[in-house]
Order: sequence, then structure tokens, then C-alpha cells
Amino acid sequence: MIDRLWSKFVKPSSDKASTLTVENVPQHVAIIMDGNGRWAKSRGLPRIAGHHTGMKAVKQITMAADRLGVKYLTLYAFSTENWKRPKAEVDFLMKLPQEFLAIELEELIANNVQVRMMGYREALPNYTIDALEEAIRRTATNTGLILNFALNYGSRKEMTDAVKIIAEAVRDGKLSPEQIDESTMSDHLFTSGIPDPDLLIRTSGELRLSNFMLWQLAYSEMWFTDVYWPDFSESHFHEAIAEYQRRARRYGGL
Repeated sequence: MIDRLWSKFVKPSSDKASTLTVENVPQHVAIIMDGNGRWAKSRGLPRIAGHHTGMKAVKQITMAADRLGVKYLTLYAFSTENWKRPKAEVDFLMKLPQEFLAIELEELIANNVQVRMMGYREALPNYTIDALEEAIRRTATNTGLILNFALNYGSRKEMTDAVKIIAEAVRDGKLSPEQIDESTMSDHLFTSGIPDPDLLIRTSGELRLSNFMLWQLAYSEMWFTDVYWPDFSESHFHEAIAEYQRRARRYGGL
């Protein structure tokens, strides 16, 4: 019965995705949304056009993940290294959350999506933070998909800050070195309380992690595609999930 209902609402749109099953949907999918600038350049457009078009992919993939039954979707929206980009591009990127949420927040609420953010807020403009905090507040009681934006996020800084906090606890006698284990570290990361990603997707053909969730991705399955993020569709998402379902996760065992 569940399989019939699931297949009614989820229609894989490529042969590669035709084997999707309800039993083995990844609980947490993380995506490095890459290729906006190259997508625009290939069409003779300014880079910001690619970023703007990429918003449509965010909406499409969020809804696709929700329909599949994914519980957590973490999107790498802006890294701590992205401040090195030209100021005009950074300024445009900082306005995208405000524009995206102004257009899509009501539908996210209607679909029971909960918005969260992980990253360093202090460097972000007030209008960016205000838009995100409104979305977080208005969706706080939603119980469906958790849409987690990694904004001004860098994994090395995240881990360094976690180590500092743990070291201070040891110094102050609140924690002994013998008590420190993997869960201690995980509890001091932005993702505390969220399961590690089961699947990482990166678009645009790049084969690296770019300082994204280095601790959390230790045993994640990874799927890379040459497709630029603005062209990444529900069909491509289903293809990634289908490949995930074909793999056997051993976590170092046999």
C-alpha cells in the first residue's frame, strides 16, 4: 500500500532513476550547488544571472526531496571563502536569501518545511539575517523536511571553534580528556542534533568538498555530476537517489 501511494506521487523521469524504492531513501542529503557562474558564462550572461536562476533549482529540489521523504536537505549557499569574490557578486548573493524567501516562504510553510541555517551570522548583512530569522521563526513548528542553508559556512573554522570550546571545558574542569569522544565533537558543530548526511551531491563536474561538512561527510556516499546547478532538475535528483540506493554502505566493515 505504501509503495503504491509513494509511486503515485514520485515519478522518476529517467531510466536511470526508474529503480527508486521507498525503503532506502537517504535521510539527509547535502548538496554543493556549483556552476552558476559557468552556466551564465556559457550563455553570454553575467554571473549574477546564474545565481538568480539557481534559485529556481533550490525550490525544485526542495520540493522533490520533500516528495521523496528526505528528512534533511542541507544546501551549501555561501562559504567563508566566498567573500574573496568581487564585491558586486557578493552583494548580489547576500540579497538572494531575502528574494528567495519573499517569493517561496508561504509555499514552504504550506508544505510543512522547516527552515534552518548553519554558519557564521556576524559577518552577514542585517537584511540577510532578518529574512532568514523570519523564515526560521515562521517555520519553527513545522514537522516536515528540514531545509538547512549553509551560509557563511566553513568546515575547518567550524571544527576549530568546536575544539576551542572543548579545550576551554577541559581547562575549566567541566570535562576530562577521557570523556572526549566523537559525540563530543559532533555536539559542538552546527549540525548538532542532525544526522550526518547519507548522500552528498555536487554539481558542475568539480570533484572536491570545498571545506564543506568535512567531519559530517566521513561516511557519506558521494555523487558528482557535470550538470550546472541552474540546470539541475528533479530528474537529476532522482538519478542521484537511485545511485545511492544501488550502493552498499559498509562503514568500514565487510
